[in-house]
Amino acid sequence: MKVVQAYRYALDLTPAQERDVLAHAGAVRVAHNWALGRVKAVMDQRTAERTYDIPDEQLTPAVSWSLPALRKAWNAAKQHAAPWWRECSKEAYNTGLDALARALQNWSDSRTGKRKGRPVGFPRFKSRRRTTPSVRFTTGTIRVEPDRMHVVLPRLGRLKLHESARKLARRLDNGTARVMSATVRRDGGRWHVAFCVEIERADRTPAQPGTVVGVDVGITHLAVLSTGELVDNPRHLNDARRHLRALGRALSRKTGPDRRTGRRPSNRWQRAANRLARAHARVANLRRDGLHKLTTRLAARYGTIVVEDLNVTGMLANRRLARHIADAGFAEIRRQLTYKTGWNGGRLLVADRWYPSSKTCSGCGAVKIKLALSEREYQCGTCGLVLDRDLNAARNLAALAAEYDTAGSGPVAGRGADQKTRPSGQVAAKRQPGTASAGQTGTVPPQGGTTNRVLTRAH
Repeated sequence: MKVVQAYRYALDLTPAQERDVLAHAGAVRVAHNWALGRVKAVMDQRTAERTYDIPDEQLTPAVSWSLPALRKAWNAAKQHAAPWWRECSKEAYNTGLDALARALQNWSDSRTGKRKGRPVGFPRFKSRRRTTPSVRFTTGTIRVEPDRMHVVLPRLGRLKLHESARKLARRLDNGTARVMSATVRRDGGRWHVAFCVEIERADRTPAQPGTVVGVDVGITHLAVLSTGELVDNPRHLNDARRHLRALGRALSRKTGPDRRTGRRPSNRWQRAANRLARAHARVANLRRDGLHKLTTRLAARYGTIVVEDLNVTGMLANRRLARHIADAGFAEIRRQLTYKTGWNGGRLLVADRWYPSSKTCSGCGAVKIKLALSEREYQCGTCGLVLDRDLNAARNLAALAAEYDTAGSGPVAGRGADQKTRPSGQVAAKRQPGTASAGQTGTVPPQGGTTNRVLTRAH
C-alpha cells in the first residue's frame, strides 16, 4: 500500500546558512507579490474598462492564473523585477508562484460554488515580517547523508539535523520510500525541514480486528471510550497561560514595529517575540504529541472506531468554551484517525452531526428531549439507567457499528436528520448507514436528529 507521509526534523543552522534560507524565503515572497500585482493590475483595469461600457472582446486581455503561465511570465520579467535572481534557487520562485496559483484557484472555486466550506478571500500580498519564512524544493539534490545527521538540499548545501533521521534513511536505503519534496520552514523560532515521502507500507491488521469502540471527545476528559476508559485532558494551554501572559507583557514593554511611521523593532523586542513564539510552539508540540499517541494506540488496537461529526467551527463561537475546545483539538483527533485506521487495516465510521448520542439511553434506546450541559450523569426515566454522560454517548456511538453491519451497504428507510429529538420513551429507530470498507471512512446518518445546539456539544 503506497501512502504519502511527512517526516519533519529540526535543523541546527549556522548564521550563514540561516541567512541563505532567509534569502530564499525572501525570493518566495518577491515572486508571489510580483505575480499577484500583475494579476491584480489586469483585473482592476478590466473592471475599470467595463464601467465605460467597453465590449468584453475589446477589454485588456486577461492573464492566466495557472502555474505554467505565471512561471513563463516570471522568467520573462525576472531580469528587471529581481536582478539578483541568480543568487537563489529556481525552486524558491516556483514556491511563491505555486502558492499564488493555488490561492487564486481556491478563490475562484469558492466564488463559483465549486469549493465547499467557508468563503475564501482574494490573495493578499506577503509581508516581510508577518509571513512565515518557508521554501519548498521539488527538484535537484535532496538526500540524507550516511551519518543520518545531515541533509543536502539544492543551493543550501549540507544542513545539520538536530536529531537523527534514521527512520527515513532506513526506508530510503531499502527502496521503500521516495522523497517527493523538502520544505524548510521556521516555526516557533526554530527551523525545520519536512520531507514529503511516498512510502510503501506493509499491510497491517489491528490487534483486535473484531472489536468496536466508540470515542466521545470532550473537555472534562479528552476522550471517553465505550470500553469505560477515560483519557485525561492534559490542558497544555491552560497550564502555560501564566507563563505566556508574562512573556506577552514583557513584549508589550519593548519598542516594537510601527507600520504608520515605519519604525523597526528593537533587538530586545525581537528577542522577547522569539521567547513568546517558542513558548507557544512548545504548547503546540505537547498537544500534537499527545494526540498522536492517542490516535496511534486506538488505530493499532481496535478494528472499528466510531466518532461524531462535530461542527468544531460552530463550537468555537461559544466564548466560554472556545479556548478549551481549541486546546483539546477535536478536529485533529478525527483527522489523524482517518488516515491511521487506513494504515492499520481498520475502519472509521462517522456518526451524523445530528445524532443524539448524549440524549439517547444506551440501555433501552429512549431519547430525552432536553439535556443540559451541566447534567454530567445520564438518568433514564424509562429503564432507570444511571450512567456517566460521556460514557453513555460513547456506548451509543459503538452501537452504530452493529447497525451498519446488519444493514450492509444498502440504505434503509428513514426520513433523515431534521435537528429534532423524538420525545422520551420512544425507541430510536434504525439509522441510515453509509458505506465504508476497511481503511476507509464511512458516515452513518441517524433516523432522527437533535435539538441540542452545536455550541453545547463540548460535553
